[in-house]
Amino acid sequence: MSNVNNVNISPELRRPLVIRSLRRSNVRKKIAEYLFEISPSFSYTSEIAYNVKTTPTNVIGAIRGMGTRYKEEESLLSLDIVEEKNHKKNIRLYGLTSFGKEVVESFRR
Repeated sequence: MSNVNNVNISPELRRPLVIRSLRRSNVRKKIAEYLFEISPSFSYTSEIAYNVKTTPTNVIGAIRGMGTRYKEEESLLSLDIVEEKNHKKNIRLYGLTSFGKEVVESFRR
């Protein structure tokens, strides 16, 4: 599977990939739900980890991908669920995209 961001795939075709990814990882799903709750605000890695009760390493893996445990093509960034903002020096903030909000809302129904 190629990186979804590099290919123009309509949201209707992307949605099954996203739902599969969120069902396969409870951490990904919890991160998306947390970012939905604080939306439109952004949050940083350790704050997300604290609120979803996991480690910052797991948050980074779920958001950006990390080795075999969190595949990059199934990461929240690659699936266009989360967007990254660089803030000040080496601080990265994460927030939900409009597509990500739609996906989380569909899970909550």
